[in-house]
Amino acid sequence: MKRVCFLLQVKKDRLDEYRRRHERVWPEMLKALRETGWHNYSLFLRDDGLLVGYLETPDFDAALKGMASQPINEAWQAEMGPFFERLEGQRPDQAMFTLEEVFHLD
Repeated sequence: MKRVCFLLQVKKDRLDEYRRRHERVWPEMLKALRETGWHNYSLFLRDDGLLVGYLETPDFDAALKGMASQPINEAWQAEMGPFFERLEGQRPDQAMFTLEEVFHLD
């Protein structure tokens, strides 16, 4: 499994609503994530809007492509896009800035 960490920036005036939306992620979206190889997926949000995502997957490119082919993902990305800064014409799932792993204990 490959470990993936990514960053996005949530607009400060949308933090509370962003948190609320993730208390009730659509069941179809959860199913699609699992079926396309997103495992141990977590999101962490700092008070200034920095969003850190973490997941494990055999192939991150395949996981992204798999989700991109899911109709529910298109709806979710459209719904969540207005919450983010600096998307530069991309959907949130296309604008994720991935970090290089430089250490892992195990």
